[in-house]
Amino acid sequence: MSAAPAGGVARRPAGRPGPPEAPEAPEAPEQRRILAVLVASQLVSGAGLTAGIVVGALLAEQMLGSTGLAGIPTALFTGGSMLGAFAIGRLCQRRGRRPGLGAGFAIGALGSVGVVAAVALDQVVLLLPSLLVYGAGTATNLLARYAGADLAAPHRRARALSRVLLAATLGAVAGPNLVPLTGDIARAWGIPPLAGPFLLAALGYTAAAVLLTALLRPDPLHLARARLPAADAPGTVQGTDSGSAADPVRKGEGPPRGPGVATGLWIMLLGQLPKVALMTMTPVHLAANGHGTGTIGLVVSLHIAAMFLPSPLTGLVTDRLGALPVAAASGALLCAAALLAAAAPGDSVPLLAVALTLAGIAWNLGLVSGTAVITAALPPGRGANTQGLADVGLAVAGSTGALLSGLAVTAGGYTTLALACALTALLVTPLALRAARAGA
Repeated sequence: MSAAPAGGVARRPAGRPGPPEAPEAPEAPEQRRILAVLVASQLVSGAGLTAGIVVGALLAEQMLGSTGLAGIPTALFTGGSMLGAFAIGRLCQRRGRRPGLGAGFAIGALGSVGVVAAVALDQVVLLLPSLLVYGAGTATNLLARYAGADLAAPHRRARALSRVLLAATLGAVAGPNLVPLTGDIARAWGIPPLAGPFLLAALGYTAAAVLLTALLRPDPLHLARARLPAADAPGTVQGTDSGSAADPVRKGEGPPRGPGVATGLWIMLLGQLPKVALMTMTPVHLAANGHGTGTIGLVVSLHIAAMFLPSPLTGLVTDRLGALPVAAASGALLCAAALLAAAAPGDSVPLLAVALTLAGIAWNLGLVSGTAVITAALPPGRGANTQGLADVGLAVAGSTGALLSGLAVTAGGYTTLALACALTALLVTPLALRAARAGA
């Protein structure tokens, strides 16, 4: 039996279910309050997630005049997400979740305003850096899931972070369906319609920044540190640490966390790259086959809903069965989704909608299970840097997928892209199964 961590609760291996447990105690009042604030901020910020997804590629095609360059906006805002995850993770580690997440959403709102100005002025030179800054909002939206798990009991972490992910659903699903309406508003203001979704993103990110800055009290990361015994508390006045997964394991902290972090990261990366590639070029593929923004928005809405709506069930299954079996299922499902997209005729909206919906579900399974592996591998109050770096890797994978997607479609067509995505996604399953066998 592994040693119990300093908090006195035995740590369950990330990839395996634990023994039957007694009925769960209710969540502590401070955890309920923190989750409520995080949920509220995710509800309003979710709309910002979809602006770049729905119209980013269309903006690039319009302003840059090339389908081959259509992946550049997604590559830029996922690159901005990479930089944002790194900076926000460090800020959270040093100052707490409240200033870190609040600043991230504020920067995302600034980038959204910059995109609107660039489209209104028809200035590509302003559009590109603004998309980069806009990515900070996406990074913050995802990093918020870790804040939900800061104070959660080990056997409830996956459900806690899943609740935060679920909260983004309302805004994220509404966003694509509001493309025509926001386009009309933008047109009424004398702005090109494709800038409309970024107006909504600016409003949502600003509201989230205000909510978190005003109401995320007590700060969950500070409280998690305060509850650590003195021997296990972070070693500086501010509670900073290297956040490295390679730090020596202290007595009582359980098994080495390096392999757990690496495994969780690869699970997320190998799901993120093909999912983003497929998601980036499907709107362009639909537009090339004569479908308008309303149809495209509906398909993307289904995809976004599938990315977040399964979160409570995914969290429950992950807590009950273990993260690695769920990760193995995510790879197989994403492979099947990409194969369906490859086989679907270009004018078949239902088949492409099903393919993107399955891809969203698979991404959810991979993100929740990968995050659970990483969270279980890090001691409380000491992981914000590592969590930020993990999401840097997530953003790098997304940026790579977006950038390569346009080139792949130009070189071999949408079917070639979808087949490449299927092969990449399938790598997750043997990775997770091998890690599960190694930990058995």
